[in-house]
Amino acid sequence: MDLGMKPRLVAVCAVRGLRPDDGPVGVTAIDKAAIEGAVKIGAYGVYADVQADRKHHGGFDKALYAYAAEDAAFWEGELGRDLPPGFFGENLRTEGIDVNAARVGERWRIGDRVEVEVTMPRTPCQTFARWVGGDDERGWVRRFSDERRLGPYLRVVTPGRVRAGDEITVVHRPEDAPTILDIYRGL
Repeated sequence: MDLGMKPRLVAVCAVRGLRPDDGPVGVTAIDKAAIEGAVKIGAYGVYADVQADRKHHGGFDKALYAYAAEDAAFWEGELGRDLPPGFFGENLRTEGIDVNAARVGERWRIGDRVEVEVTMPRTPCQTFARWVGGDDERGWVRRFSDERRLGPYLRVVTPGRVRAGDEITVVHRPEDAPTILDIYRGL
């Protein structure tokens, strides 16, 4: 991470289409891609996105999922392939902010208006493993977990519009709160 770089939004992503999945819901909305221009963010996340399984991957406390470009670059090296914004099922691809050191309750302003709050870490699941490569990536959930490059879920505090290139500013960081990795270790 370039310490001189201001944290920014690399991409805002939404579902390209529901995909059949062997999980209990029968479909997954993990197939996301970057959206051009300004994108509306509301209580349930990115406008026009889909949360196929709100019990595990959505709702107000999991309205958005952020993943760092730095972590995606690590996985590109490990997997030997391009992993564009949205590949991890994320709504926000970030750069220059250590999303894995984010504390529960930490608040970020994205652009001029949108404010989000870190709620919890992503817990990788079998749907994610199937998406990454099925049998070609045996042990993916453990591998992803062991690297501690999880990314946080976010609650939308102040809705508005964001776009790629918007600056991300940490506006509140509760120093006594656990990080998302602390929470994940406790699971």
